[in-house]
Amino acid sequence: MVNKFIPEGYKNLEVIDITNRGKGVVKSKQGKVIFVSGVIPGDKINIETYKKRRGYFEANLIEILKPSPNRIAPQCMHFGICGGCKWQNMSYEAQLHFKQKEITHNLKNFSGMIIPEIDEIQAAPKPYFYRNKMEYAFSNQRWLTSEEITNKLLPIEKKGLGFHKAGMWDKVVDIQQCHLQPEPANQIRNTTKTFALEHGLDFFNPREQKGFLRSLMIRNSSHGEFMVLIQFFKENKAQREALLEHLKKHFDITSLLYCINSKANDTLYDQEIICYDGKTFIMEEMEGLNFKINAKSFFQTNTEQAYELYKITRVFAGLKGKELVYDLYTGTGTIAQFIAKDCNRVVGVESVPEAIEAANTNAKENGIKNAFFEVGDMRRVFNQDFINRHGKADVVITDPPRNGMHPAVVKQLLFLQPEKIVYVSCNPSTQARDLFLMKDHYKLVRSKAIDLFPQTQHVENVVLLEKI
Repeated sequence: MVNKFIPEGYKNLEVIDITNRGKGVVKSKQGKVIFVSGVIPGDKINIETYKKRRGYFEANLIEILKPSPNRIAPQCMHFGICGGCKWQNMSYEAQLHFKQKEITHNLKNFSGMIIPEIDEIQAAPKPYFYRNKMEYAFSNQRWLTSEEITNKLLPIEKKGLGFHKAGMWDKVVDIQQCHLQPEPANQIRNTTKTFALEHGLDFFNPREQKGFLRSLMIRNSSHGEFMVLIQFFKENKAQREALLEHLKKHFDITSLLYCINSKANDTLYDQEIICYDGKTFIMEEMEGLNFKINAKSFFQTNTEQAYELYKITRVFAGLKGKELVYDLYTGTGTIAQFIAKDCNRVVGVESVPEAIEAANTNAKENGIKNAFFEVGDMRRVFNQDFINRHGKADVVITDPPRNGMHPAVVKQLLFLQPEKIVYVSCNPSTQARDLFLMKDHYKLVRSKAIDLFPQTQHVENVVLLEKI
């Protein structure tokens, strides 16, 4: 029984919706819109507001009076603390419903286009253990639970290896088991931490910028190859080799890598990656195409659903064999190579040099001779000179990051005026925003979502635009 006093207007409220950030939406009896974490549509709840924002309030959940029919018990022991899988307490069918609803809402309200009947969202066959890449941070000041803080008799180990606590860049939630990546990923992470604790290795302190162990990345392919990369803040040859040898001895790791990163952030793109054992890459395969994935490669984190995403993209493009295709934001050229056999020529553009190097290597090893790749910032390289060099595209495939396309890229697309644009997006709101800029020149012919990220609010959506 909760004894906390709750104003009448915040009692027995029903959660009516959920935001694209995973927060439940309720309306108070006075009509105030309130966002609440940890709830799902259909819950009857008591709440306490703690912050006023422009147009809405934020509130803490006090108690659930009646759970939603869509509420289920989360599988993960860290649910609600680590902040990664915000929807684990919602049935998968409900997750798909609200993802589809979010896409439909954005297209209908913000694209400015006439919306045809939208295809049904494509579910993931594996709602758990689907990711092929996870990144963990070491911390010498991990996040402590309320039980650990209040129980003075409980021995506390302050070192941890896990995910950054939401909203706290310097705190890490220690993870014992994650349900997102297949084994032996959990075993590798836990073995790394155990060895480090037993041998007195220093964990990183981001505030003071000191320590030894900084981060751990684990990648895997669909046929069982694993890559492990440890970032060290400074070099200590004896300790580094002892840890890497321990992992080499206990696990079948295809690519065992490390780097020494003493800069302020832990991004890899400007770092020298050193191979301690095995290869510098792991291999992925789709329809007979092989892709080398190195430590810096961008590759969709759900391999099985990425294959389905690429098939949807190919169907939407409707290639007949004679087209010139631009693949904007090509990454390592996966989509470009996937559709190369169906067109005359495909040109990919990406800002990360290592990604383009990987794209060229993969294309060569796959025997693809009609795919070409360029490095450059999209808003600068995608210009008239680019068109003059490669020719006028019949079809453009664009797969931008979460913040969508730069207005200069949209402007150049409108100048180019390809017959078709296939827009792949991981953010339905920025996708709709970009479509609004093209509404006077293109019509929306088809839209289909695919779930690459079960247990989270994230979703991919593909739309087909045709010139009016």
